Amino acid sequence: MSDPEHTPATIATDRKAPPRRERTRRHPWARVLIPVAVILVWLVGAGLGGPLFGKVDEVSSNDQTSYLPESSDATRVQQLLGEFNDSDAIPAIAVFVGDGELSASQLDTISDAVADAPSVEGVGDDVSPALPSDDGAAVQAFIPIDGSAELADTVSALGDELRAAAPDGVTVYITGPAGFSADLVAGFAGIDGLLLGVALLAVLVILVLVYRSLLLPIVVLSTSLFALCVALLVVWWLAKFEVLLLSGQTQGILFILVIGAATDYALLFVARFREELRVAQDKGTALLAAWRGSVEPIVASGGTVIAGLLCLLLSDLKSNSTLGPVAAIGIVFAMLAALTLLPALLLLFGRAVFWPRRPRFEPEVVAEEHGMRTTGLWARLAGLITKRPRVIWIVTTLVLLAGASGVLQLNASGVPQSDLVLGASEARDGQVALGEHFPGGSGSPVYVVVDEDRLQDATDVLLADDGVDAVSVTAADSPSGSAPVTADGIAAVGPPGTPAPEPTVVDGNVLLQGTLTDAADSDAAGATVRDLRSSLYELDALVGGVTATAVDTNDASIHDRNLIIPVILVVIMLILMLLLRSILAPVLLIITTVLSFGTAMGVSALVFNGLFDFPGADPAVPLYGFVFLVALGIDYNIFLMTRVREESLAHGTREGVLRGLSITGGVITSAGLVLAATFAALSVIPILFLVQLAFIVAFGVLLDTFVVRSLLVPALAYDLGRAIWWPSKLWRRGRP
Repeated sequence: MSDPEHTPATIATDRKAPPRRERTRRHPWARVLIPVAVILVWLVGAGLGGPLFGKVDEVSSNDQTSYLPESSDATRVQQLLGEFNDSDAIPAIAVFVGDGELSASQLDTISDAVADAPSVEGVGDDVSPALPSDDGAAVQAFIPIDGSAELADTVSALGDELRAAAPDGVTVYITGPAGFSADLVAGFAGIDGLLLGVALLAVLVILVLVYRSLLLPIVVLSTSLFALCVALLVVWWLAKFEVLLLSGQTQGILFILVIGAATDYALLFVARFREELRVAQDKGTALLAAWRGSVEPIVASGGTVIAGLLCLLLSDLKSNSTLGPVAAIGIVFAMLAALTLLPALLLLFGRAVFWPRRPRFEPEVVAEEHGMRTTGLWARLAGLITKRPRVIWIVTTLVLLAGASGVLQLNASGVPQSDLVLGASEARDGQVALGEHFPGGSGSPVYVVVDEDRLQDATDVLLADDGVDAVSVTAADSPSGSAPVTADGIAAVGPPGTPAPEPTVVDGNVLLQGTLTDAADSDAAGATVRDLRSSLYELDALVGGVTATAVDTNDASIHDRNLIIPVILVVIMLILMLLLRSILAPVLLIITTVLSFGTAMGVSALVFNGLFDFPGADPAVPLYGFVFLVALGIDYNIFLMTRVREESLAHGTREGVLRGLSITGGVITSAGLVLAATFAALSVIPILFLVQLAFIVAFGVLLDTFVVRSLLVPALAYDLGRAIWWPSKLWRRGRP
């Protein structure tokens, strides 16, 4: 932190205060060589990390099962599937729908097209026969996609091939697990280029408007980009060596978080540098003073965000627990870039970086200002707070509570897999068509692993459930790889007299497949899985599959949300207590932040339901929204309250509040606009989770910036006076 005797705020204690003493230039060459060396180090790191932007898919996965706890039933079943089927193929379902009942000729043409499907690169050989529906108006076929193939490309090529071969009047859809996975891959396709481009453009526009300069926005954005490139370099190699799990979702959040956080820290540093240039003629002296004044709030802010993110390590879901260290790595490099690369660039350019609005060396004017801005929005707001602080914080609190009441309308119990991708979806349309002519769960069965001696008992349980349409058992010697199982046992497959195939046995277990009557991603199918697990408990059976994976994921998300949110609050509160040397101030700041989060979630729930008509939200949405809004919202608390405390030491608490607000109001507002814009950029990726997160965080940050940090916190602190620092020395000895 800056020496209080030399800050612009305290120089005002003497109207004729002399300018800051300039340092003797013993080694002028160091002012060039050191910053150049720092810039070169970052340039090398960015040069190594930059090319990895197009290669993240090489080390990432969007498979939900891979993110479940190892102990979950769905994970254990998924691990066993390869032993029963000797394949890591992802099933696709081709659905052929006619205008009416399909003719014999059309059925023959469809059968030939399905038989030729393995000619498409990436399609496996074990293609099922074309299976007509009972109403004769549709046909389905199960087509395996090699796990090592480029899923989206293979599914697209398969669809094109089947549509070209299908008879006239027949519509073809590719759905099932492979179809939905291809939709997700396509949805994340723009994450390297489109997302980053939109985020950078939004930040650039805001920076140009804020600084009204051409060079400074480029310097700040370069700092953010270099931080992102080096962070990506580290994360990519950690994912490469399987130290971390990386998904498209985590990748997008990393990009946005680093750009937003690095720009915020840069804004704080640049604002301090501009202040110091007004009282120090030498740019090196001003830069050193700015660094000293910025390092504590930047490190404290970044450290608080990192601590909050690392609380995600407590998560049962690997998609959450791996986001913590990935995002924390990004914040580390955002801080390092703001405290090393940015100062090096500013030292080289000096005042010229602000052109055409270069700050003047004017210590006398600063002294006349008494360390506090007397004109502009923030000066007027400070004046308003002095008149009616209690009215302001009470009214603001009531308004926020009213907004928070909307959280009762939030439906965050999970969404169907078919609704994860926004916009047009062939897989979704295909699932609808499939449900109209076949059992809704066709192609996405519930898997049951049970002891071979209890095969029939487990079958009876499955068949007794109204949510199960049919049951089969994996059998390697069956032409289709499985054989139907009825209440009378395993049925023969083939001409009359053909013996029933023997089930495949692995470590004394068999694999049953139950075709669900409802769509695999529906609430009804989820209820069926829960009922089956309860009924099969005494048989020591494991229940897995697509539906079970969704059930386990939702349950783990709810567990994580209930555990991690309180832990984050406690951790952040302890950090604030150490930083502000107070108990009451951190408690109040946490309360205002939680209130702000509640309002953001309440308003978001009303918008999601009434305006966007979303089908609901993933249970992880509130958790992610909380992590980013609380951890990042505390950033602005730290920016404001560290400056308020600094000013309070010299001028008393109430005067310190006004000074802190007038000095930091502009930079906090700018930082909030930047962070809101970067998170809003997530909405260009047509994934429901990211679009919802984009709105929640963008709206929440703006609410936090313009209402909570500008009105509620300053008014509350001003009303309490020095009591807010209880029980520190500043409370006991300070002025009101």
